[in-house]
Amino acid sequence: MTLANALKHLGRCAATGLLACTAVTAVAASYPERPVKIVVGYSPGGATDVIARLMATELSREMGQPFIVENRPGAGSNIATENVLRAAPDGYTLLLLTIQNATNMSVYKSVNYDTAKDFTPIAQFMASPSVLVAAPQLGVTDLQSLIAKAKAEPGTLSFASTGVGGSPHLAGEMLKARAGIDMLHVPYKGTSQAMTDVIAGNVSTSFMTTLGVLEHMQSGAVKPLAVAYRERLPELPNVPTMAEAGIADFEVVSWNGLAAPADTPPEVVKALGEALERILAKPEIQERVRGLGGQTVIHGPGEFAAYVQSEIDKWGEVVQTAGISLD
Repeated sequence: MTLANALKHLGRCAATGLLACTAVTAVAASYPERPVKIVVGYSPGGATDVIARLMATELSREMGQPFIVENRPGAGSNIATENVLRAAPDGYTLLLLTIQNATNMSVYKSVNYDTAKDFTPIAQFMASPSVLVAAPQLGVTDLQSLIAKAKAEPGTLSFASTGVGGSPHLAGEMLKARAGIDMLHVPYKGTSQAMTDVIAGNVSTSFMTTLGVLEHMQSGAVKPLAVAYRERLPELPNVPTMAEAGIADFEVVSWNGLAAPADTPPEVVKALGEALERILAKPEIQERVRGLGGQTVIHGPGEFAAYVQSEIDKWGEVVQTAGISLD
């Protein structure tokens, strides 16, 4: 342990008490020896929660101790994140890290944590690319016809999001900037409300992940125009990527992974990462994730940390350009 980490560890000792420090210092080779908590910053029943519970169930089987999901929704996942930040770095309190932990670094004027510095990424295990969809009533057939319509009728088209500062909002702002168009942002409190109004034609477009709404894209309830990913999706083989549709380097992916408080022992991080790798290698788990509209991904600590930092940097530029700010 470096001097800086040692000092930080002592600070955590003062904050969390002697028992927590003892647990951190004496890492048992038999981790885990008691139940492990995974804190999720979203309400029960949503796609993110379902993925978290799937991984918790599988980790319980792999590691021989209960992995329990605790939902702490609110404040754009900041409540859950700060809860884990205050926990002892012993591997028994983990965070479901998501794209919102990257976007929050620039969307909020002030947060009590630094995603890149205060957490140790363990592994990314899921990715769900976003798809630009349009209301069927809009009459556009592809991305270029949408852009043409937006330029011909500036300010009349709109895009729905799941809330100010979320990835659907930032994706819409990035499209406006990259395509040189003007569209009205219409925020909702969740995916279902936003999708309902796009289907009804009350809102023109939206960037939606395939999680939970893939059936609407496949059925024609909404018109998928382009996939914001580096390759086409097997579930939507006839829908081009944004690059194929005319806008290069446009990738919007909702992602999930596990993280722990900084200074969590490497032995614990390794044990969790190896367990997740075994889980994600199972064909039945890959099929379950695909059925939810996601893709299994296994990025270890180093690769996951680099990806999180790249997401913080990318969305920080979008937020600055769009002038988005939350208290």
